[in-house]
Amino acid sequence: MGSFYTEAAKNIAHLTGRPITFAMAVMVIVVWAVTGPVFGFSDTWQLVINTGTTVITFLMVFLIQNTQNRDTTAMQVKLDELIRVTVGAHNALMDLEDMDEKTLTAFRKKYGLLGRAAQAAVESGEVDTGVAPAD
Repeated sequence: MGSFYTEAAKNIAHLTGRPITFAMAVMVIVVWAVTGPVFGFSDTWQLVINTGTTVITFLMVFLIQNTQNRDTTAMQVKLDELIRVTVGAHNALMDLEDMDEKTLTAFRKKYGLLGRAAQAAVESGEVDTGVAPAD
């Protein structure tokens, strides 16, 4: 079931992100608006578009979350590989997204200091291409 959902989610996300799908959605709205006078702008006429858009929005939330989770995981793996193969990189950063908030904040402070030091070096005419120690 998992691989079916993953494959279906990828395909639906691809299809719904296409310009033709957007154009079709606009056409549905136009047809709905044009049929308003035919149905006397009735409650049922309004309910059709409200129900349709609510159901689609509800389903799209899960689809978007699945796509975002998959993309984020892929990006993390790619970044982990870059860290792993980069000489001098800190391998402790490879599982940063799984660390607790306190540890994450500590790393953020360390790298914030390094960034500010590099910016100060650039402003004083130095280069910032060297690798500063993270400790």
